[in-house]
Amino acid sequence: MTVPARVSLVTLGVADVRRSTAFYRALGWPVSSASAEGEVTFVRTAGAVLALWSEGELAADAGASAGERSAFRGVALALNLASRDEVDEALEQMTSAGGTVVKPPVATPWGGYSGYAADPDGHLWEVAHNPGWPLGPDGLPVLP
Repeated sequence: MTVPARVSLVTLGVADVRRSTAFYRALGWPVSSASAEGEVTFVRTAGAVLALWSEGELAADAGASAGERSAFRGVALALNLASRDEVDEALEQMTSAGGTVVKPPVATPWGGYSGYAADPDGHLWEVAHNPGWPLGPDGLPVLP
């Protein structure tokens, strides 16, 4: 067997599951009924499932220690959109929902347009338009 090239689930360790759930709901993202109110939230996306779980519980489950948060964790999630206007609109909605723009969108050296926002727990989201990566019917980038 080879390991399948796919991401099934992304779990974000969060300080307050209810607060984080409210943020993603305010973006209009659908929450699964498999969620346990205040304990773990599962958000349906066009790709992998996004899970919101207590940072302490996630650390314990992984056999790690929950430490102090840093501004940069070496990971960013990304949302690719069809236009520059959609990037601007998404970042405005993220701010309205309680997130923070970390880097306002700018034209990129690769011909796109990209900015970064952090959710209430500081998880980074790159919001980008890449004209070289058209979006398929599922909204996901179609790579060459």
